[in-house]
Amino acid sequence: MYQYNDDDQTLVNERVAQFRRQTEQFLNGEITDDQFRALRLRNGLYIQTHAPMLRIAVPYGLLSSRQLRKIAYIARTYDKNYCHFTTRQNIQFNWPKLEQAPDILAELAEVQMHAIQTSGNCIRNTTSDHLAGICADEIEDPRPYCEIIRQWSTLHPEFDYLPRKFKIAVSGAVHDRAATQFHDIGIHLVKNDAGEIGFKILVGGGLGRTPVIGQVIKPYLEKRHLLSYLDAILRIYNLYGRRDNKYKARIKILVKESGLENFARQVEQEWQLIKNTHELSDVRIEAIKAQFIPPAYQTDAAQDGSFAAVQQDNPAFATWVKYNTVAHKVAGYRGVFLSLKAPDTPPGDMTDTQLDAVAELADRYSFGEVRSTHRQNLLFADVKQADLFPLWQQLDAIKLATPNIGTVTDMICCPGLDFCSLANASSIGIAKEINEALDDIDYLHDIGDVKINMSGCMNGCAHQSVGHIGILGVDKKGVEWYQLTLGGSSENEAAIGERLGPAVAKHEVTQAVTTILDVYVKQRLDDESFLDMVKRVGIDPFKEQVYAGH
Repeated sequence: MYQYNDDDQTLVNERVAQFRRQTEQFLNGEITDDQFRALRLRNGLYIQTHAPMLRIAVPYGLLSSRQLRKIAYIARTYDKNYCHFTTRQNIQFNWPKLEQAPDILAELAEVQMHAIQTSGNCIRNTTSDHLAGICADEIEDPRPYCEIIRQWSTLHPEFDYLPRKFKIAVSGAVHDRAATQFHDIGIHLVKNDAGEIGFKILVGGGLGRTPVIGQVIKPYLEKRHLLSYLDAILRIYNLYGRRDNKYKARIKILVKESGLENFARQVEQEWQLIKNTHELSDVRIEAIKAQFIPPAYQTDAAQDGSFAAVQQDNPAFATWVKYNTVAHKVAGYRGVFLSLKAPDTPPGDMTDTQLDAVAELADRYSFGEVRSTHRQNLLFADVKQADLFPLWQQLDAIKLATPNIGTVTDMICCPGLDFCSLANASSIGIAKEINEALDDIDYLHDIGDVKINMSGCMNGCAHQSVGHIGILGVDKKGVEWYQLTLGGSSENEAAIGERLGPAVAKHEVTQAVTTILDVYVKQRLDDESFLDMVKRVGIDPFKEQVYAGH
């Protein structure tokens, strides 16, 4: 993984010192709330319902064991012994004290971490495919380009105060696991007719209260032009994006109102002026690629013949292997998901004890690295097949081996009213109820891949618009209600879920979800997925049963 050079470390250290001065000025009454707000947001600090919330950047979801241990230490020392992993692969602390935020940032700087641009109207943390570098369908590892974008976008003076927040995702595989079509800019590594690898650029995607699927603005872009083309898009957005209405300030609204053709023409004109002024050289690309060389895989790892027998003797282990591990491009290795969706745990939460244990396991079994995913789980990318059984035993002992990856209880869930000051409704309690109602693991596995995404407000931090089943909390005169959608997807065939009908009361949500699943099980064709069934029959059969008693 990328290691800071002197310039990186100096920048982060100076940012910590700057924010320490700003925080002291605020606490001493030398600057106002409004003046401090923009400063703290640029350093990832929100003011939430009960306490400040600090969001830590995890560039493209990659963490070292040393960094995990530091996160565990911060959770113990400055928070309530846990942290939360988000859908943008970042980490959040929900209980830090405002006056201690600079101390936390100083601790993070010791392990090459920070909270720069994790909030505010700026370019946020670049995200990517959690299987980057290990998946068989990969055209090229996207992580070096994520790092190049990180360096370009960090404290970029021209784009420090955009009309609204701005998010970029990069995918290097045939299958999109990075939700690129729902980002302000989505970047795909592709091959042209000559077999040369470059980028396909999408623009204008996004979730929130107005979900929009991104459109292709550049079918093929040479690698050397990546940063100049991103500059051109950001310049046009910065110039014409609305600042009079925050709900219409995202680039998706600009592209929709001006039309893709007109927007693309403006970008092209701007790009022609700057494209040859700061090209991305091959030397630069290769220097960054050198930071992402594959680990030292064992060439004989595939020769272990006992794996099938171990699974046969241990059905629980075999179930975990089926659902919580994925194929690896190197024979004898697998990727291993650590489920942060145990039935009695808020989705995405980890304790300090678990963090320390995972750091130890990463050192022992996965070359000292761990990745965060878009569905609020973790991944060991490089585990020998022969090590899976002892790893499973140790993960099970710390409640990180629930075999539910890709099932209905592998739920995305935001903190909702329990923590977030923007929320209209709670979500963690609803997730717990759904888990309890679906605690029959055999039943979960029988219905297959069904993604439930639940948000407590229209901001859509949990991506409810693209859930196979989406649940959105809404406020009706001070009472919590929930809007249901069906058929969303953030993968290759991207889709925005269709509203099922009127919002349902809080006590009806779990029953509505189980009813939807019952309709699916009874009416599906052989091996038909939930999404395929919704496409085939529409929402009416589900709607009829969910609202039968209304």
